[in-house]
Amino acid sequence: MLLSKRAEMFLPELWPAYFSRAKGCQIWDLDGNPYVDMSIMGVGTNILGYGHPAVDAAVRQVIRKGNMSTLNCPEEVALAERLIEIHPWAEMARLARSGGEANAIAIRIARAATGNEKVAVCGYHGWHDWYLSANLADDRNLDGHLLAGLAPKGVPRNLKNTVFPFRYNQFDELEALVKREGIGVIKMEVERNEPPHEGYLKKIRELCSYRGIVLIFDECTSGFRETFGGLHKKYGVEPDMAMFGKALGNGYAITAVIGRRAVMEAAQETFISSTFWTERIGPAAALKTLEVMEKERSWERITELGKKISRGWSQMAQGHQLRLRISGLPALGTFQFESPSHLLYKTYITQEMLQRGYLADTRVYASVSHNGGKIEKYLGWLDKIFSRISKWERGMSPKSLLAGPVAQTGFQRLN
Repeated sequence: MLLSKRAEMFLPELWPAYFSRAKGCQIWDLDGNPYVDMSIMGVGTNILGYGHPAVDAAVRQVIRKGNMSTLNCPEEVALAERLIEIHPWAEMARLARSGGEANAIAIRIARAATGNEKVAVCGYHGWHDWYLSANLADDRNLDGHLLAGLAPKGVPRNLKNTVFPFRYNQFDELEALVKREGIGVIKMEVERNEPPHEGYLKKIRELCSYRGIVLIFDECTSGFRETFGGLHKKYGVEPDMAMFGKALGNGYAITAVIGRRAVMEAAQETFISSTFWTERIGPAAALKTLEVMEKERSWERITELGKKISRGWSQMAQGHQLRLRISGLPALGTFQFESPSHLLYKTYITQEMLQRGYLADTRVYASVSHNGGKIEKYLGWLDKIFSRISKWERGMSPKSLLAGPVAQTGFQRLN
């Protein structure tokens, strides 16, 4: 059901695909085989590691007391207040359970607040109609935004020319788009694979303030990776709205939309509602996750772990005369071979690491549970595989050594 977890994205026909249990950074498949997760850690949802005892205990307490009722749970109010405390520029919050929902909520509120349906986007913002409508005008519009060749089948054609992609770090391009199309909302990821140019985010903030545009930062992925809260805190630029997800509940379903009162109050003039947004587990898990993250300063730990891994990749590449492009936030690091055989090499890495008890490809989403020499052991095995790949780059073909098909490509780089 989830593109990011499909077996063909890792090791077609051989990837374990399903798990029986998970703890720390270890996963057991249905046959009881253990693997160290040096890959995407639940698609970036588990900064504290799988099955964190304090978070799980908070959830069990909620289950004992009851998860749903005719009345609302107080944890949702406590979570809203905590998120606003962490982000003083915000004054109101809405909670949901998935990133796609949070993105759709934010767009609905922003459009209601501005009375303008036209949105400029940069980055990945989910699967809902509003976002995929960018491909109605040109089915290549999102090619530079992670989803190349995606057909917008099932998306109403009357949404054409309501959403317009723009490239990251290209301010002049965005400014021209805003003037040409009369944009009312700008939604973007603060950072994905490259940092913002000097003054880039501040220019966007000034543009939005001057023209009355609602600025939304999608922090569903970047939130709590480098700061205690949104990555925008690092750059000193405040949006009008922001979304958080993934790591917010350390594996439990919870997302949040926060924003300025002047914008968020528009939610009262439209219809935004869902039964299970009011369940208790998500907010309870998020409150405990925030408590643990703050106590352990998890964002600092995972950033340092990510830098250590990236340094290892770079040193191995230099030692074996391989060309790598390393990108992403340190805690969400990824590398790509600058070679036409990248996908073949990636598949081989996954195959060989799996045989050694690792779930691995060309990404590592760091968690505080990646400790106790796990990174050193991972890099040690990867170094041996890089040695073989360096020989193949000089003429030898590894394709005959693959036990199955070459992995498929998923999300692309965002440049």
